[in-house]
Amino acid sequence: MSLLDVHEVWAWVVVGANGLAGVWATAAHWLLWLRRRSLWWFTGIAQLTVFVQVILGVVLMTEQGRKAPQLHTFYGFIAIIAIAIIYSYRQQVAPWRYLLYGLGGLFIMGLALRAIITGVPPT
Repeated sequence: MSLLDVHEVWAWVVVGANGLAGVWATAAHWLLWLRRRSLWWFTGIAQLTVFVQVILGVVLMTEQGRKAPQLHTFYGFIAIIAIAIIYSYRQQVAPWRYLLYGLGGLFIMGLALRAIITGVPPT
């Protein structure tokens, strides 16, 4: 399995993990029994998958000399910025923290899907 294959497969891990974390956190806003410490661990791990994905992409571009469409790399870096913004607002919107992380996770999932779509070479 090449590094490009890992990057392509890991993209779906990013989508799935952040989508699931987003749905879980959004539901936890209304369903108190979903508010568990494991939600925050899972959300943190889901967000870390984005950093792993971006690092894989950077290695592909720098070490292997591969080219990626500009929008593909844009969506990857915007996902990292989104994680930073979500994290920075967690105290200011404490009563809506579950919605912040829920909708934020779904937004990150959407960015990952856009990165996948823009990274596919035209046929």
